This record gives sequence, C-alpha cells and structure tokens, in this order.
Amino acid sequence: MATEFVGGGGGTLSELYSGAKRVLLRARDGIERLERLESAITASSAASSMDSPDLAAAVKRDITQVQSLCSDMDGLWRSIAGKSQRDLWRRKTEQVGEEAEYLSQSLDKYISRNQRRMMEAKERADLLARANGEGAHILQIFDEEAQAMGSVRNSKRMLEESYSTGVAILSKYSEQRERLKRAQRKALDVLNTVGLSNSVLRLIERRNRVDTWIKYAGMIATIVILYLFIRWTR
Repeated sequence: MATEFVGGGGGTLSELYSGAKRVLLRARDGIERLERLESAITASSAASSMDSPDLAAAVKRDITQVQSLCSDMDGLWRSIAGKSQRDLWRRKTEQVGEEAEYLSQSLDKYISRNQRRMMEAKERADLLARANGEGAHILQIFDEEAQAMGSVRNSKRMLEESYSTGVAILSKYSEQRERLKRAQRKALDVLNTVGLSNSVLRLIERRNRVDTWIKYAGMIATIVILYLFIRWTR
C-alpha cells in the first residue's frame, strides 16, 4: 500500500481532505478483510489467514497517515477567515478524526482477539503434547472408571429387572389367593344351603310320619266307633 499524502507535506485543505477520505476507505476495507479472515473456518481461509499480520500492519499505517492528515487539516481550517467555511471544515476534520479513531479501536480489538487466539492455540498444543505422556495414563484411568461405572449401571439394571419380576410374581400370588378366598366362600354358601335343605327334608319327613299316624289313628277310631254303633243299635 503506497501512501498518497504525507502529513505536513503541503497541499490545500480540500486535497488533504480528499486524500484522508481515500486512505480511510482503504483502512476500512482492510479492517473488513481482517474480520472476514477471523471468522473464516474452512481450510483455505485458514491458510490465507497467514497474511493477516501484514494486512494489520498496513491498516495501522493507513490509520496513522489519516491522523497525520487530520493534524495538518486542523492547522489549516483554523486560518480560514469566514466563520461558516471555518465551521464546515472543522466538522469535516472532526468527522475524519472520529472515523480514524473508530478504525484504530477496531484494529486494537482485532489484535487483542488474535493474540488471545494464538495463546489458546499454544495452550492446546501444550496439552496435546502432554497427552502423549502422562495424559495417556490419565486417559487410561478415565477409561477404567468408565468401565466400572458401566458395570455398576448394568448391575443396577439387573437388580431392577429382578425386583420387577418379584413384584409381578407376588401380584399373581395375591390374585390367586383372592380367587381361592372367593371359591371358599362360595363353597361355604353351598354347604350352608345344603345343610338348610337337609333340615327342611327332615322336618317334612317328620310331618309325613305324624300325618300317617294321625291317618291310621283316625281310621282305627272310625272303625271302633262304627263297631260300637252297630252293637248299640242291635
């Protein structure tokens, strides 16, 4: 990126302003490229991210150049005689300075995030390097603990299944017991009914015998009375 204007190198206020706007546009485009490189996750983008330090340095130079141009513009607009023109160029100079400050803050944030990512990558590399040594032993311990926990879960599942089977068997026994109780009550009812029927039959038999004796007694009494009547009438 070749510089187009150098602070303090002369030029009119309009020329300085136009140059500052062009450099701002270039710096803003560089910030956007850095952010795209930061968010890229594909292998090709990761490879192109190797150019980000050079791009960040170029953006930093552009921002510094804009700030230098703002300093030159600040000295020029103060010498303008007309108040309206002076206020106009003051606002333009301040606007360019604010944009340059915003881009500078964005670049600083990107550099900070990039440094943090580099530190995290280094820490991950160190952890992976240790994983080949003592880390392997730790992983083995974790595997053994995982197997033990798996055995415990299997045992627990078998106990739960055995408990469920026992509960089902007891429920069947309970249902059978209830059926036996109902059958026993029905049998007792039948026996009671049979016992009542036998009592009624015995009562009827006794009544029949009494009626028979009464019949025979009545027949004998009738014969005696007829015999006595016949003899009495002779």
